[in-house]
Amino acid sequence: MKIRRANKEDVIAIVAMLANDALGEQREDYKLPLPDSYYRAFHKIDSDPNQELMVAENKEGIVIGTLQLSLIPYLTYKGGLRAQIEAVRIHENYRGKGLGKKLFLWAIERAKEKNAHVVQLTTDKKRPKALRFYESLGFKGTHEGMKLHI
Repeated sequence: MKIRRANKEDVIAIVAMLANDALGEQREDYKLPLPDSYYRAFHKIDSDPNQELMVAENKEGIVIGTLQLSLIPYLTYKGGLRAQIEAVRIHENYRGKGLGKKLFLWAIERAKEKNAHVVQLTTDKKRPKALRFYESLGFKGTHEGMKLHI
């Protein structure tokens, strides 16, 4: 598996993976051609030095996984840097083969390279398998997350 920065041509494969579960199919608009909003978002992410939208490819160069690593500077922890991992997906044909773990370990190492002091993520409570997976990687539920959809 090769991990690299996503490019515009990867957006279709990324959105397909994001839409391919019970929660994603409710919030994504996966159809071809993709709505322009996805490409506008990709351009914003790609031009922001604190954002790394990554894809994982198989030996044939097919995109089989993705995640977004956001580096968040803030004043607490003496002006520290926080790494946020979001939108992690593995193509349904490649799940259960350890690729998600490899993708996460890459992101954790990348956060260390950037001198982040913490790596955090959110997970939907409707995804108990995902929660167990994150715990197996050493993540701990130390805080209660909250969201307000507006």
